[in-house]
Amino acid sequence: MSKISNVLMMLEYLSSGRKYSITELAEKLEVTPRMIRVYKEKIEKAGIYIDTIKGPYGGYVLNQNINVPKRFITPNEIDIKNKNIFNLINKVIKEKRKCLIEYYSKDKKNISERIIHSHDLILLGTEWV
Repeated sequence: MSKISNVLMMLEYLSSGRKYSITELAEKLEVTPRMIRVYKEKIEKAGIYIDTIKGPYGGYVLNQNINVPKRFITPNEIDIKNKNIFNLINKVIKEKRKCLIEYYSKDKKNISERIIHSHDLILLGTEWV
């Protein structure tokens, strides 16, 4: 997985309120314990602070309520009219290809074509980003 995906997954695990050891997180994310420390540092630079409990039964705990975007969805959550687009973008991401999109400005008055390099899809509220 990408670093961003791993950071989101780590936040998702920690947002449960449970204490996780560095080893547990490393196994779940399939990275080294050193990378877990790097991810913690990056999360804290973004303003989300993770408490460290020291000692043999220590680990990381998130004592904040944050909304982590859902990474995994069930088929019921996909709108049928967008299913083909969703599948196409997922294919582009898996094959590490570029994608030509129509980009609408914020006021939706200007439309331009852009080539993007997609890395991941996440569901933020009711929209894919």
